[in-house]
Amino acid sequence: MVLPAGLILAHLIILLPCIILGAGLFLLKKGTSLHRWLGRIYMTGMGITGILTLFIPSASNPILFNHFGYLHLLSILTIWTIPTALLAARNGNIKGHRSAMIQLYAGGIIIAGLLAIFGTGRYLNQLIF
Repeated sequence: MVLPAGLILAHLIILLPCIILGAGLFLLKKGTSLHRWLGRIYMTGMGITGILTLFIPSASNPILFNHFGYLHLLSILTIWTIPTALLAARNGNIKGHRSAMIQLYAGGIIIAGLLAIFGTGRYLNQLIF
């Protein structure tokens, strides 16, 4: 069994390129083959990291349903948003796709990251401070 520290490290290694890719995708021209190619890489990375986080026990209280905490709700948002954004893009719903991608980046990277960094008892909080 992989220790939680190993899961956290794998999660961070996969997530770091997603932070850069996601920001870059917001700046790139939309609908191009480069946008679609990088978007697939970004969504795959975010999907993997969203699933990995479900196996990382909560470091905060209260703990819900075994080892889950409130931050795991953002993992579920991430896992839900990826197919939602993909289907919207495939169906030509650009507004829906854009909205889902903003939610994914804001919730899955910015909010989750800030909570992980500034949450007491969290690995990133201990690493940085």
